[in-house]
Amino acid sequence: MRTLSYSAAVDNALAQAMAEDPRVVVFGEDVPLLRRELLVRFGPKRVVGTPISESAFVGAGVTAAMAGLRPVVELYMVDFLGVAMDALLNNAAKVETFSGGTWTVPLVVRAPCGGGYGDGGQHEQCLWGLLAHIPGLAVVVPSTPADAGGLMCAALEHDGPVVFLEHKLLSETWLEFLGSGGRSTVAFDVPDAGTRGPVPARWEPLPIGEAVLRCDGTDVTIASLGVGVHRALAAALVLEREGTSTAVIDLRWIAPLDATTLCDHVARTGRLVVVDEDYEAFGLSGELAAVVAEAGLRSEFARVCTRETIPYGRQAEDRVLPSVERILEAVRRLP
Repeated sequence: MRTLSYSAAVDNALAQAMAEDPRVVVFGEDVPLLRRELLVRFGPKRVVGTPISESAFVGAGVTAAMAGLRPVVELYMVDFLGVAMDALLNNAAKVETFSGGTWTVPLVVRAPCGGGYGDGGQHEQCLWGLLAHIPGLAVVVPSTPADAGGLMCAALEHDGPVVFLEHKLLSETWLEFLGSGGRSTVAFDVPDAGTRGPVPARWEPLPIGEAVLRCDGTDVTIASLGVGVHRALAAALVLEREGTSTAVIDLRWIAPLDATTLCDHVARTGRLVVVDEDYEAFGLSGELAAVVAEAGLRSEFARVCTRETIPYGRQAEDRVLPSVERILEAVRRLP
């Protein structure tokens, strides 16, 4: 085993895939700078910077995938995917179905997501619920370096489009950037276990659509993903001292969703709390509640989500986004 940061784990897994498969190429905004180690190793024909035109280069990624490459297209933030939504919604997600399987789109869209550092509602959204709502798109959100590398390998082997989301508060690259520009006095609630950790000597793809249990318990189940998993684990420690045994499920994949793992644990605890940094209305939290109900399970339910446009001010932002305190309040309110 070795130790890598979250960002380095993704890049390392990507480098392994590029070395083994010449069809894997990387392009997008600031890629020659952000992936400079890949550029030095694989050259400018496989690591390509693009103009700031998301609709153009995501669209190019779709056609490149259809033509036989396995492109990784990078956006500077997931919020900017709105500019290129047609390429995903009406093309990448539908090509395989419309062609009866004749064409596939093995495309990975890599993008940072999430807030907690004061950049406002146009730059700090998660949007994974919006993306997972589209049939044909796979959506994955790793929470640890080991998962980040293994899930990138899985995304690269998948024959359909995958949106690979990395929470900024887990990303070494983003944390270095956020510590400059006059922000060095701003404290970020960054979980150590997520930003750096043990990873395998050689990457193997992790199963698609499989959640993992991070903490077992018998009284309440908390389901989350990304940085929310670490918030949930912190809350579970507090609850344990209060006498509440808490199971924490890291969903990892939103689409496809591991409904079996979720329902198995909710059946044991009879109580479910969903921690979701994405928007509450019509989102992931409601979907999980529906999955549990449709499985015939009776459970108490609460959710800790983002309910409104994320404000720009840090203190106001902290009140809107999920936190350990909000998770504890939600669990304590359950019957």
